[in-house]
Amino acid sequence: MSRPDPKTKLDFSRRQALKIFGIAGGGLIASVHLGGCSARAAPLRVGKSEGMTDNAFIQITPKNEIHFYLPRAEMGQGVYMGLTSLIAEELEVSPNEIIVHHAPVHEAYAKPSSSLQYTGGSTSLSAHFVHLRQVAANVRESIRQAAAKTLDVSASKLRMENGNVLSGPHVYAYGMFANAAAELPFREETPLKPESEFKVIGQTQARMDGWDKVTGNAQFSLDVDFPGLYRASLRRAPVTGGKVKSFSDAETLKAQGVHKVVEIFNGVAVVATHHWQAKQAAELLKIEWELPELATISSPELRATMEEALTSEDDLNAHSQGDTNAAFKMSEAIIESKYWAPYLAHATMEPMNCTARIENGQCDIWVGSQMPDGALGMAAHHSGLPRDKVKLHPTFLGGGFGRRLSSDFVAEATAIAAKSGVAIQLIWSREEDMQNDRFRPASLVKLKAGLDDQGNINSWTATRVGANVAAHFADDNLETIAPEFLPWGLSDWASKRSYWLFENLIVNPASVHGLFGDYDIPNQDIRHVTVDPGLPIGYWRSVGHSFSAFFAESFMDELAHEANRDPLEFRLAHNNHDPRMQGVLKLLAQKAGWGEAPEGRFQGIAAHNSFETAVAQIVELSVTDGDAIKVHKVTCAVDCGVAVTPDIVRQQMESGIIYGMTAALYGEITLDKGEVEQSNFHDYEMLRMDKAPEIEVHIVPSKSDPTGVGEPGLPPIAPALGNAIFTATGLRIRELPLSNHIEFV
Repeated sequence: MSRPDPKTKLDFSRRQALKIFGIAGGGLIASVHLGGCSARAAPLRVGKSEGMTDNAFIQITPKNEIHFYLPRAEMGQGVYMGLTSLIAEELEVSPNEIIVHHAPVHEAYAKPSSSLQYTGGSTSLSAHFVHLRQVAANVRESIRQAAAKTLDVSASKLRMENGNVLSGPHVYAYGMFANAAAELPFREETPLKPESEFKVIGQTQARMDGWDKVTGNAQFSLDVDFPGLYRASLRRAPVTGGKVKSFSDAETLKAQGVHKVVEIFNGVAVVATHHWQAKQAAELLKIEWELPELATISSPELRATMEEALTSEDDLNAHSQGDTNAAFKMSEAIIESKYWAPYLAHATMEPMNCTARIENGQCDIWVGSQMPDGALGMAAHHSGLPRDKVKLHPTFLGGGFGRRLSSDFVAEATAIAAKSGVAIQLIWSREEDMQNDRFRPASLVKLKAGLDDQGNINSWTATRVGANVAAHFADDNLETIAPEFLPWGLSDWASKRSYWLFENLIVNPASVHGLFGDYDIPNQDIRHVTVDPGLPIGYWRSVGHSFSAFFAESFMDELAHEANRDPLEFRLAHNNHDPRMQGVLKLLAQKAGWGEAPEGRFQGIAAHNSFETAVAQIVELSVTDGDAIKVHKVTCAVDCGVAVTPDIVRQQMESGIIYGMTAALYGEITLDKGEVEQSNFHDYEMLRMDKAPEIEVHIVPSKSDPTGVGEPGLPPIAPALGNAIFTATGLRIRELPLSNHIEFV
């Protein structure tokens, strides 16, 4: 997911906005309705002659209400506050004066430079930094021009401040000019405010969505409820991809509260009055399954297959420069290591769920989705209705981390609603969530580097073995976003061709990104071998960087040790091409006191570029109780361009460190004959509060446009931990999770 061109021209207009909101020819209804949601998110009703709607994002009413239609999903990463801050800055209002709505599914809300409406890749703020400010600046200027015309004064004599137009001693609310502004020509190129005049961007402010979330008023899809809504529980095959051969529901139908039992494409669902009734009754089903080939594969055999693939001649070239063979011959020392990272689950706090209602030729779904385009397409297919008869009601997301880019749970909910004939809410249990995830792929890497007589790296090779996320993502989503005139069978067939494509012809960038590029090494050769047992995989927070950083940054520490050089100095000496990385490393070293750890404590360092953001971290730990590890502190430095909301940048770094530490210390999904062995937090442990370290985050001041923060805080933590353990114990751990090799207290 490359960063879009900030100069991409906005392709929406007032006419489009009116169409989205259903306002035409005197119609007055704006169709943004979150079923069961708070009053703040109630349907917006304005008329063509009663308000200003210059674009799909902002609306100002005569009552002086300012509405903003949030084009990206809020899943805890802070776009609710961050994107609203951009609007507020150019509108000259406080963010708290803006009423925020989740935008409906519409092409106007596709990510700039993309035809898709999705939230991922840590691009929300960078993609909209210019666009949304431009939208707001145009609205501000329209209000100014309307005020000038209404007041019969020169526009140059008017000032805009705190949502008011100031004319001499007189103060007028924006809303007074909303109707007049709506009659003015659509504006496109109003100059943006210079950075020196920023009042909101760069300031620390309380999160707008914080209060509703901590008081339980924020509406997630799990909160949806209305009269006539049933709950559903689905029995799926013990191995993903399995099909029902036969089943008996005799005992299930006798259970209290059960309304119906229906078979869908991947299992048998029980529809009941309450969720617990449905879940308990589903356990009474007797089902015979037809299992896929994955049922013959267990983790030890898969690991052995991946080890064999390291020497495969069917590898694909991902990146080459210079002549590594010649450089190795000139090297004073050659170091070679293998690293391993296992499958991981997302474990979002809110398990997968979706509410679906099909009646009177209309399908409504309520869901928190990172890919509403795909969710809507999936609902259209399983309801048997055209896309324009499906309405998606977006909500907050109780954690995404990439999991909610897939819409498998939407497909299930819609299929159950269609088969049962009633509105249902499908809720996955934690066990179902853990065992039917779109997992982060397991990865095995062989790294090899040569050092010259000065102790500098002159050659670097890497071979990664594992599955390709892009192939699975295409299979999950291509048919749901393909043009509607294409038959589902044809688009489904096309979506499955991507497996062959990535195995034989092209390298999926997410499989190898982060294995090269951070350092100045003249000779490099990066290769990839696909080994895919068929376990569903997907985008997991920071994607390939989550394992590549552990491999590359642990190996950098090995090389520094071999060269008898300080790990910080060794990194600085090898990334002169990257001033942002140099900046975070130097700031980090200063703030953490690199090389000056308190007595009994040991430090490890790692740095990594991902999503155009540079992050470096130092872990400080001690050895206690003989050979157990206690992690005391993590210091982090980040350069993400201008920090629009500095507190959210810090929160995202903290979140990435905690999420990454959880994975590094404990995260591991294993298979026994295709079945996921882990089931809940007792055997897929989270980092607990008593083991969480003190975290200190420092932001490098910058005037560059903002880059991602949702994911870049995660990749450096695993190698920083491993490198600190090596400093403390001399033990070099090349496999995750670390707790398989050493105890943490």
